[in-house]
Amino acid sequence: MKAITIWQPWATLIMAGFKPFEFRGWPVPKSLVGQRIVIHAGARALKRTEVNGLLYQMSNGEFVGGLDVSAMRLLADIMQGRRQLPTSAGLGTAVLGAPKKSFELWPDEFKGLSDSDRAECSNWAWPLTDVQHFTPIVPARGAQGFWNWPWSGGPQ
Repeated sequence: MKAITIWQPWATLIMAGFKPFEFRGWPVPKSLVGQRIVIHAGARALKRTEVNGLLYQMSNGEFVGGLDVSAMRLLADIMQGRRQLPTSAGLGTAVLGAPKKSFELWPDEFKGLSDSDRAECSNWAWPLTDVQHFTPIVPARGAQGFWNWPWSGGPQ
């Protein structure tokens, strides 16, 4: 099974069902479309400024890549220290859908961004569905891009 490492809070937002897409500058390999992959929370420490920025954008009705506004409560809990997010761990799995160009999903939001750094990093939206949680989560080192999950499934 393949895995993808995603920084926090985005890995947890996917697992909580608030983030239906992962954004990358490249499309999903065709061989992985329709396959179940492991969602791995990277080792990078959570950046409170990023969480605060998401809260600010959402509270002002700004575009945040299809992120469900219900995520605001989870993000507020993180900012208030009521919720700690795991790092360096497999959180669960999701089915990877066919990639879509972000500007095709949200033409108004991506209009005029073709020369920006943001558009370069988020020009492919990867749908993630049928989320299944590992109980407990599985401590593991991650890697860039897709990598081989060392176990046949979830917790060992």
